[in-house]
Amino acid sequence: MQDLLNVVLPVFIVLGFGYVAVWRGFFSEAHVDGLMKYTQTFAIPALLFSAISTLDLAESFDLKLMVSFYTGAATGFTLGLLGARYLFNRPWEDSVAIGFVGLFSNSLLLGLPITERAYGHEALAGNYAIISIHSPFCYMLGITAMEIARAKSRSPVLLVRQVARAMFRNALVVGLILGFAVNLSGFDMPAPLTAAVDLLKRSALPAALFGLGGVLVRYRPEGDGKVIAYVLSLSLLVHPLIAWGLTRQFDLPIASQRSAVMTAAMAPGVNAYVFANMYGVGKRVAASSVLVGTALCIVTAWIWLQLLP
Repeated sequence: MQDLLNVVLPVFIVLGFGYVAVWRGFFSEAHVDGLMKYTQTFAIPALLFSAISTLDLAESFDLKLMVSFYTGAATGFTLGLLGARYLFNRPWEDSVAIGFVGLFSNSLLLGLPITERAYGHEALAGNYAIISIHSPFCYMLGITAMEIARAKSRSPVLLVRQVARAMFRNALVVGLILGFAVNLSGFDMPAPLTAAVDLLKRSALPAALFGLGGVLVRYRPEGDGKVIAYVLSLSLLVHPLIAWGLTRQFDLPIASQRSAVMTAAMAPGVNAYVFANMYGVGKRVAASSVLVGTALCIVTAWIWLQLLP
């Protein structure tokens, strides 16, 4: 219970402040959109750039860690897609969007702050390694599946072009690419530029958490209860269970187990709704899953904290 009070609740209290501020009219939806635009386009890319540019790639990029996390993510996507299609008779396009909900855990806005509060800043190396390919992996899988389902890009060349265009327009992916470029080149950034990036990144998580709370006000859990319950069971239970089992099977260090499982255990991220909205399908399921999953994560995150060493 002390873990819940000291680790999980502060994160959700900040999120709750954002929710109440918008709900009670102290902060408009336009303000929230501007705040989220700032965090998603500038502050969080700066955070990712700083983390990846200084990360010890040889030590942090453990293939077994990646397999542990992304096997669970891909399983969530596959079961979400097939379940939506064959259990709930949803169209293929809707099914892909619902599968994306089971794929995209909130690794940034929830995974990072909860892991940091539970285990300290030094425990985040595994989180950043996972995050470094999270958006590229998820968007590549989701967009490829959606384009196949919609049969728009019959040519493999056009399909690759469509996927690449969507990925490289994502500011998070750009931040990651620049971070890798600086890291691999051995370039030492000027001190004033490093200090400026540090200022930006310090605002990323608290501002994004507050903004996420405000965004959730517009998502109303309406209908599709069985589909939402199904996909949330994949996101909050199946994904972390697979990550937990594989990290133990691979005998990964405790720090890597914590990073993989806690990141996998997070609720679906707002990008699940962004993806659905981008294609205009499955929006209600995606939006409701983000809202309900985030609320449930208060309890499920605490449970995983108790189970992990």
